[in-house]
Amino acid sequence: MTFALAASQLAELAAAIKTWGWELGFQRIGIADIDLGQSEARLLDWLAAGFHGEMNYMARHGVKRSRPAELVPGTVRVIAARMDYGPPDAAEPWSVLRHPELGYVSRYALGRDYHKILRQRLQRLAGRIAAAVGPFGYRAFVDSAPVLEKSLAEKAGLGWIGKHSNLLDRRAGSWFFLGEMYVDLPLPVDSPTTTHCGRCAACLDICPTQAIVAPYRVDARRCISYHTIELPGPIPLEFRRAIGNRIYGCDDCQLVCPWNHFAQPSVEPDFRARYGLDAPGLVELFGWDEAGFLRRTEGSAIRRIGHERWLRNIAVALGNAPCSMKVAAALKARLAHPSALVREHVVWALAEQATDRPAIPPACGSTAAGPGPATACVPHP
Repeated sequence: MTFALAASQLAELAAAIKTWGWELGFQRIGIADIDLGQSEARLLDWLAAGFHGEMNYMARHGVKRSRPAELVPGTVRVIAARMDYGPPDAAEPWSVLRHPELGYVSRYALGRDYHKILRQRLQRLAGRIAAAVGPFGYRAFVDSAPVLEKSLAEKAGLGWIGKHSNLLDRRAGSWFFLGEMYVDLPLPVDSPTTTHCGRCAACLDICPTQAIVAPYRVDARRCISYHTIELPGPIPLEFRRAIGNRIYGCDDCQLVCPWNHFAQPSVEPDFRARYGLDAPGLVELFGWDEAGFLRRTEGSAIRRIGHERWLRNIAVALGNAPCSMKVAAALKARLAHPSALVREHVVWALAEQATDRPAIPPACGSTAAGPGPATACVPHP
């Protein structure tokens, strides 16, 4: 649909959208055009290198991911939104990573599933826009379609893409979710911000599996988040010890980033940690049956991996845990599990428990005295 709004009216509408977004719980709203030519070239190069591993969906839709108007005909602008998710009152991350008998869950997954929360807020924002201008064409996305969300957010001025490939903001770090609304409204666009990573390479240095193969370039096939969430089959042997006690995702590159000194905890009650997953005992988690897993992960992003992968991941963490009769007994109780995937990882873990091996060192970036970034680079907002 074509809108006959004057430039001044469109500017007023853009300003109102940002105000409404704030009222709906988003910390920032920006508006981008749909020219993603440079990002498309980087995406195609990344896919050609095979860095997406078994995430075939990354290539399935071709260039629709980088051409919004091909995904949603009529799109001329993208409203990009971000919402802080740092769970308040959760256990300090480095303290969990330093204790191998505990399981580490990526901080974004400790509360309720962000997909539904952000999508509902975007739908409400669309309702406010429609109330102001009448029916208009739009579609809202939160990880639900082939969308280059970080590139669009960068164009919309919400931050810059850091060397770890996450979006960064000078006053908010990277602990936030992104959502997008494709619209047919010719709104004025925001200007991108400048980059502020400088010479800092803390994220490259800390990655347990060296998945950040170069600044701004991540090989998912080496990434712990990929192995514990996306990969359906066995976790490659070469990465199992490096996984440590990370049972769902990995935050190391964010934890060490100096810009996250300025991150603010979320004010959303739904993002608070549930069921003690901010610092859970591995043996206890490994004892969850499928019904218990489904009950405790209802409304959580964790549920998407299923009970089988959940046990696979915890088995690896138990194999990396200090040798003990308690750990061995928990593993042996799963030796007859109906899943070959689970059994194979249990056998590996038991072999690790029986091996005279050096202790896995504490997570990088932490010391006995407490957490801290492995860099002297401390930026200023």
